[in-house]
Amino acid sequence: MRAPARREEAAEPEAAGALLVVGDVATDVVARHAEALAHGTDTPARIRTLPGGAGANAACWAAFSGCADVRLLGRVGAGTADWHGARLREAGVRPLLVPDEEAPTATVVALVDAEAERTFLTDSGAALRLCPADWSPGLLDGVARLHLSGYLLFSEPSRELAGLALADALDRGVPVSVDPASAGFIAALGVDRFLAATADAAVLLPNADEARLLTGLPDAADAAAKLSRHVPLTVVTLGAGGALVAESGAVTARIAPVPATAIDSTGAGDAFTGAFLAALLAGASPAAAASAGCRAGARAVSVCGGRPPGSEGARP
Repeated sequence: MRAPARREEAAEPEAAGALLVVGDVATDVVARHAEALAHGTDTPARIRTLPGGAGANAACWAAFSGCADVRLLGRVGAGTADWHGARLREAGVRPLLVPDEEAPTATVVALVDAEAERTFLTDSGAALRLCPADWSPGLLDGVARLHLSGYLLFSEPSRELAGLALADALDRGVPVSVDPASAGFIAALGVDRFLAATADAAVLLPNADEARLLTGLPDAADAAAKLSRHVPLTVVTLGAGGALVAESGAVTARIAPVPATAIDSTGAGDAFTGAFLAALLAGASPAAAASAGCRAGARAVSVCGGRPPGSEGARP
């Protein structure tokens, strides 16, 4: 096992009621192309390099949505640790970053077509090298909610860390939420293994494709209801269709979509997650929190990249 690495920690004092996100930080290369990709030759595109990562994006949207104390634990390549830490602080997030001397920061190439739909090419780099040596129960001091990015479950070291974080949170009575993150990676890991790893979570936040994969049910509402017998509160995002809230085996709310002019769907689910968790921390009901998530998701698709407006940062 690797020795614990130095974390970059902001100097703000501890505060009660914090949200701790444990997850991935990435450098996103977003390529928006109006024409279909031309195999073997050039396709014109508008390309930007931006800070990203599902866990980091969700943390930034939680802060943007009013959560006063948001913390993020993640691993990044040593060469870009300062840049990513600065971008997180600018977004109102307290970075707890572990610089990795052996692997670069995760990189995601997001191909965004004319309909704003994105396809990801993912190099997980340092993100999935987060390991038990990077975790301490003291990271939960002052924390009211723990959120785990599902990407953690797709490598052995980070899956072990996620298990430790979940167990320590349960010992302290801190509710845990999980974003499944990727239908493709769930399929590779195995549905049964994913469900076993999330059995003690309080909140599950899949999109419709992930919910269908996890249940084998074609209807998103049926899938949401079934998943809420596994995790008591399950909220399924439907993209432009809004969201479904299911509790203890039944759909309890259908959240209407928020109209938006979409240019890039990258990070829309992360925006939903961040705003949803911020609202729960503020005392909102699950349905009201899901409505806040839909509003954030609509705003997210109207900007390029996965972070809130104004927090994109400069090229590393």
